[in-house]
Amino acid sequence: MSVVIKFFVAPDHEAAAAVAEGGPDEVFESLTFGNFDVEEALIEWESIFTGRSFEEVLDDDVPETVADPDDGEGPLVLFVSRTIQAALSTADEHWLAEVSRLWVAERAADGEVFDPEIAVWILSGLANLARAVGQGDEGLYCWVA
Repeated sequence: MSVVIKFFVAPDHEAAAAVAEGGPDEVFESLTFGNFDVEEALIEWESIFTGRSFEEVLDDDVPETVADPDDGEGPLVLFVSRTIQAALSTADEHWLAEVSRLWVAERAADGEVFDPEIAVWILSGLANLARAVGQGDEGLYCWVA
């Protein structure tokens, strides 16, 4: 699996969708990761943060696709739910470590090995981005290619 994942803050869905083809780098500051299923991760994170089951979160159509110009065959932009944004923006280091531990355990249950330190690094970076969003109208988005 070779996937590039870039999380970024944008003022709205329209601005986020505008970077679908080329990515957010030239327009928005981004945080780059790779090689994990970000759609599944977003569902798992919301499940862990809220205590709801994976299926319940999935039924809420999380994550929301903002742009998919190639109908699943190319880059797409996802909206990180307000629930995850709020949870990340208020999470302290201890809670982020616990969520990371639970996420790694979820991956292990599916036979995937995920480094716990990388999981903490990912969620800590996202927490910093979520704090930048704050209570404003901006949102946290994810570009995947």
